[in-house]
Amino acid sequence: MKSTLKLFSLLAIIGLMITSCQSNRRGSSSQSSLTGWNFNDPNYGSYIKGKHKAGANVPPGMVHIEGGTFTMGLVQDDVMFDWNTTPRQMHVRSFYMDETEVTNAEYGLFMQYTKDVFPPEDPQFKHIYPSILPDTLVWRKGLGNTNLLSESYLRHPAYADYPVVGVSWTQANKYCKWRTNAVNLKILMDKGIIKNIFKEDSIQFKGKNNFDTEAYLANPYALFDGDSTIYKRGLPVPRKKGEPKPAKDQFTGRQVTSSDGILAQKFRLPTEVEWEYAAKAIFENREYNNIRGRKKYAWNGKYTRDRDKRRRGDQLANFKQGKGNYSGIPGWSSDGSDIPNAVKSYPPNAFGLYDMSGNVAEWVSDVYRPVIDSEANDFNYFRGNIFTKKLIDQDGKVVIVGDGEVEYDTLENGRIVPKDLPGSVKYIPVTKEDTYMRRNYTLADNSNLGDGDQASSKIFGLDKDQLSGQPRMYNSPVKPEAERDTLGNVVEKFEYDSKNRTTLISDKSRVYKGGSWADREYWLDPAQRRYFPQYMSTNFIGFRCATDKVGPMMMNRSKTATPRYSYK
Repeated sequence: MKSTLKLFSLLAIIGLMITSCQSNRRGSSSQSSLTGWNFNDPNYGSYIKGKHKAGANVPPGMVHIEGGTFTMGLVQDDVMFDWNTTPRQMHVRSFYMDETEVTNAEYGLFMQYTKDVFPPEDPQFKHIYPSILPDTLVWRKGLGNTNLLSESYLRHPAYADYPVVGVSWTQANKYCKWRTNAVNLKILMDKGIIKNIFKEDSIQFKGKNNFDTEAYLANPYALFDGDSTIYKRGLPVPRKKGEPKPAKDQFTGRQVTSSDGILAQKFRLPTEVEWEYAAKAIFENREYNNIRGRKKYAWNGKYTRDRDKRRRGDQLANFKQGKGNYSGIPGWSSDGSDIPNAVKSYPPNAFGLYDMSGNVAEWVSDVYRPVIDSEANDFNYFRGNIFTKKLIDQDGKVVIVGDGEVEYDTLENGRIVPKDLPGSVKYIPVTKEDTYMRRNYTLADNSNLGDGDQASSKIFGLDKDQLSGQPRMYNSPVKPEAERDTLGNVVEKFEYDSKNRTTLISDKSRVYKGGSWADREYWLDPAQRRYFPQYMSTNFIGFRCATDKVGPMMMNRSKTATPRYSYK
C-alpha cells in the first residue's frame, strides 16, 4: 500500500513539473513572459489578456468543420463541358457551419424582432421591415394551383421546421448580421453585464436603441440613449489596496472588449469553397492522409437510394426524380416530399451537416464568375471582398447611425432597402490613403478583380475620361435610375433595360450551390455551381450561416486512420 502511494505521489510530482515547464514555455496566463508584468492587475495598469479554451464556445446550432486541402470542382458528370467547374486544389480554414438550413421558424424570429424594434407604422422606419420579408409569391405559377403555398408556407406552424425560401442573397446577409447581435446580446445578458432588456419596461428598445455588437464594442454608453442603468455589472476587476468598496447599485468592473474572447464571431454566409468542402466531407472518403476517390454526393457512395435494410429504396435526398415526378407513386414516396421537406429528414454527411445535397439549394457569399481563377489565391479563396473602415467624426468618435439618418437604396427590382440600420456603426470604403504602398490589396471593391475590371480587359491602357462608350467585359443589364417624388419615395414607374445584352453575369450575380427539391439528380453534386441575381429570390434557394473558428485548426490533436462517424 505504501509503495502504491509513493508511486502515485511520484507521478503527481512529475505531472506538476511537466505542467510547470509547459507553462513557462508558453507564458503564464496572468503574467507577461517577456516583460514580467502582470495581466489584469490594477497595480500594472490592468492591461487585458483574455482566456480562450478551444472548442468551448461552439455557436448554437452549428458543427465544427475541420479545415484542410481538397480539390474544388471536378464534377462526376459534366455534360455541358462548359469548364464551369475546372478542378483547383484549395486549402480551407476551419470554421463552424449550421447543421441545417435556416428554417421558417428561425427566420420568423428575425421578422418579429425587426417589426418590434423598427415598427413599420413609424414613418422613419417604414421601409425596414418590408425589406426583410421573404417573397411568398415565388410559389405562384401561371398554370399551377400553388396559392396554398404562397399563403401558408412561410408562417403556418406545419412548415415551421422547413427551410425558408423566397429569401434573396441580400436578405440572407441581413439575417446573418442580426443573428450576430442576437447571440451576443444573450451572452451579455447571461453573464449579467446587460439587464434582460425584454423585462425592463423603462428601456425603450426601439430604433437606434436596439443592441448592436459593433456599437457596443465602440462605445457601450452610446447605446440605449446613454442609459447606463442597463448595465448590471461588468467583468470583475481587482481593486487596488485601500480602494473603497463601490456602492451596492453602482456598476462595477469593466465592459467586455473583443480581447476578452467572450463575444461570438460574426455570422455570415459560407464562401463557395467552404460550402463545397463541407458538403463533400472527404473526411469519410480517406485513409490516413490519402483520398480514396472522388465523391459524387454529400454522402459516401455512387447511388442516391438508401441501401439500409430498414429504408432500402428510399432516396437519401429530396430532389426531382423525373418529369412530373417529385416524390414517387402513392404509397411509396421514395423521398418523402414534393416540396422542401423538414430539416433533418435525411441522413447527415460525415461532418454532421444535413441536406447538403437536395431539399433546397443555398446561397453562398461569392460573386459569380464562369471559371475559378487559374491564378487565384489557393488559401481560403473568395471573390467579393469589399474592404471598409469605420467612419470617424471630427471629434474622433465612431459614427453610429441615428433614427433620422437612415439612408435607403433602391434595388433593381424596385425593393427599397436600408443601407445601415439605426444604432449600427457607419462604414465607408477604404481610400487610396489606406492602401498606399500596400502589397496585398489596392482597391476597396475587389468583386471584379482580375476578371471584369479595366485591368483585365483590352482597354486597360485608357484613361478614365476615355472609357465612356467603351464596351464592358460583362455586358449585363444596367440598373435603371429610380425616380422619386418630393417625399423621397420611389415612383412606380419601372423600365426594362432595352439595350442588347450578352450576359446576365455581373458583380451582383451570386453563386448558389447544391441541388433542390425542384432539380434533377445532376445538380446534387456539391461541385456543381450556378448563379442568380443577389436581389432576387426563388422557391428553391435557401441558406445557412457560417462563422470563423478562432484558435487551433483542430478541435483536438487525435488522428484516426478512418472516420468513426455514425449516422444514428
